[in-house]
This record gives sequence, structure tokens and C-alpha cells, in this order.
Amino acid sequence: MRNKKDNLKRVIVDFKKLTPEILALLVERYPDGYGESQIISFKNQHNEIIEAIEVTTHDTKYLVKVSTKLVTTMANYDEDDYEDFAEDDPEAIQDPDLIDNN
Repeated sequence: MRNKKDNLKRVIVDFKKLTPEILALLVERYPDGYGESQIISFKNQHNEIIEAIEVTTHDTKYLVKVSTKLVTTMANYDEDDYEDFAEDDPEAIQDPDLIDNN
């Protein structure tokens, strides 16, 4: 008998494709950030090693690529910053390197 989790759609997400919904799930799952033990390493189709953290919805397992931008964005997460965006809008998440902090 197969586990229900085995039937989940699997999606690899780069920071550029991160949505408010996935970011909220990440912050909920890793409220204090993530550690080395939570990082999954695998090779992509180009035989490059990818490091990612996992978050799961009812039908999808997301593997979100680890980056300094992800760490910064998770640390500065405020749900109110995304209230004017659709949950699945990848344009909502701003590159932390481009945000003017003045």
C-alpha cells in the first residue's frame, strides 16, 4: 500500500518563483529559520547539486532552493506586506538586495 504523501506533486521553487503562499508556509514550518539537518540535497537534470528545504500542502511537496535571499526574506517576513497580492503571485516577493531600507 502506497503512502498518500507519495502521490504528491513535487515542485522545485527558486527564489524568483517564490509566492506569498509558499513563503507563509515556510515561515510557519521554520519559525526560527532552518538548520543544516533540514536541508535536502539532490542533483538536478544538469547534474548540479541543489540544496532545498521542504514544505508541503495538501497536494504538493515544494522543494524551495536555499539561498541567502530566502534566509533574509524569511527573517523579515510580515504577513501584512503581502495582503495586496494574490497568494500565488511570484511578483509579490521582492528581492531583498533591491529593497531600499531608507
